[in-house]
Amino acid sequence: MSVVHQLKVAASIFASSARGWRGSLSFRPTTRQPDQLLKLYEFEASPYCRFVREALTEMDLDVLILPCPQGGTRFRPEAKALGGKAMFPFLVDPNTGRQLYESADIVDYVAETYGGQIRAPRGLRRSGAVAASFLTTTFRAVPSLRGAKAAPSKAPAQPLELFSFESSPYSRLVRERLSELELPYILRNTAKARWEDIGPPWIRTKYFPDLPVEGRNRLRLLEREGRVQVPYLIDANTGVAMFESAEILAYLDRTYAA
Repeated sequence: MSVVHQLKVAASIFASSARGWRGSLSFRPTTRQPDQLLKLYEFEASPYCRFVREALTEMDLDVLILPCPQGGTRFRPEAKALGGKAMFPFLVDPNTGRQLYESADIVDYVAETYGGQIRAPRGLRRSGAVAASFLTTTFRAVPSLRGAKAAPSKAPAQPLELFSFESSPYSRLVRERLSELELPYILRNTAKARWEDIGPPWIRTKYFPDLPVEGRNRLRLLEREGRVQVPYLIDANTGVAMFESAEILAYLDRTYAA
């Protein structure tokens, strides 16, 4: 791992810390999964989009991300045509036909519809959450606001697939680049499903080596690759599947950056 990438990871760790590592755990998943993937028009740097991604992680729900960074031309016009305005996050649920703006409304709708126990904070709690989320964004603003502005890219024929959880410092770097390149992807939320998983992976390896893996996508990843590690990218367009954020970033730029 290069020094530059290590510095990016360090900044991402500070960003996760500023938000209290929300979007790490899924101890209260929804009681059912949607038949069709929810569609979320959003961009990575938005503090309000972050609220929705955190809740989806904690509710253990997958979602099709359609990145809409500033200056984007791939999905921003589509979102505006559907909802009437270019405001994000914007959720489309093909299972019910519902379309929603406003992060708090989206979180509450998803929880009520799919049996989640999480609700959006209100009042002073929401004010504090907004401040923390803006601080998280601030940590990603040097030297430029990552995940916020569109960069030239080639559109994939099929969405990519990313195993990730919201607070993962390594996964954030990949999601930022996917956002900038306007690459659609299925977000496979892979949150930690038991308290023994909290902390760096070596803690579990050293102290809880015999505990079975829990979590829907963690089990899927274990079955596929024999280990649980994020980020993990699958690109059905090229047949590539890979771990390691630095390698994934290099692959995305090599394959899709114009």
